[in-house]
Amino acid sequence: MTKPAPLDVGFVFNDFPMRTGGKTAVRRGGDAQRQIGTMSVTSEKDTSDRGLSIENLSMRFDLPNGSHVQALKDVSLDLKQGELLSVLGPSGCGKTTLLNIVAGFLAPTEGRIVLNGHQVFGPDAERGMVFQQGALFEWMSVRDNVRFGPDMKGMPKSESAEIVDHLLDVVGLQDFKEKMVYELSGGMQQRVALARCLANDPDVILMDEPLGALDALTREKMQSLVLKLWKETGKTIILITHSVEEALLLGERLLVMAPRPGRIHKEYRLPFADMGVGADLREVKKHPDYAPTREEILNMIWNMEEEIMGRTEENA
Repeated sequence: MTKPAPLDVGFVFNDFPMRTGGKTAVRRGGDAQRQIGTMSVTSEKDTSDRGLSIENLSMRFDLPNGSHVQALKDVSLDLKQGELLSVLGPSGCGKTTLLNIVAGFLAPTEGRIVLNGHQVFGPDAERGMVFQQGALFEWMSVRDNVRFGPDMKGMPKSESAEIVDHLLDVVGLQDFKEKMVYELSGGMQQRVALARCLANDPDVILMDEPLGALDALTREKMQSLVLKLWKETGKTIILITHSVEEALLLGERLLVMAPRPGRIHKEYRLPFADMGVGADLREVKKHPDYAPTREEILNMIWNMEEEIMGRTEENA
């Protein structure tokens, strides 16, 4: 293994827009010619102001008894296109609430979400969601699940077929495309969910504990796949997880959120995601900064959980 980079090295990506229209998938960010799928394209630098901004976001849930729960308070964050962000925190700190607001499923009490210069007001194909359980159509085949988004857009069958075949190759399910979803293992179903999300060509992929229900070996393989897709597509990805190790491996930026009201407690810029692309993740964990950072975050979240428990006992 090559000499590891120091922990304070941040990885800031250039813009990585991807366009899939049946014939091309263009990744920008350098002057080199890049092969994506079966097409060779020449990419040039993109100077447009693209990315995701979370601006002074707060979320309050009013309860029937007249009280309320402040789930999020004044959360602000800027993500450049192509960045990979993982989000950690104790239970109830608003991680999933934040993701649902970015997805457009919830309207914030205060603040706003801006994507590529326009404000988010609801769900849209520019933001794709991958859930802990695949939320797939069990009565459809693997291929029809992946093709669902392009079909809803009215894309010609020849174009959607080319996109679907390419994505099934990428996630390793080409031999299973005629299988029904219920015939697949949990890991394979999550690969279908990833392919279905990518088929819509979203600018941002939102992942809510997508690997939490998988066994350890399958989870490790899926972590490698997520890194591979991140690099190949240049998509912006936000991943929610309860696993500190997963957050370290799948986040070039990592947020630790504080308990209710949910807010950003600390941000890390990490080298592990970039190191893990195409590499053995177990080797990445041998980096001298990996274990100390993991222990620091574990202790941080443990102390937050203790604080929550203390509040609960005081109110009992």
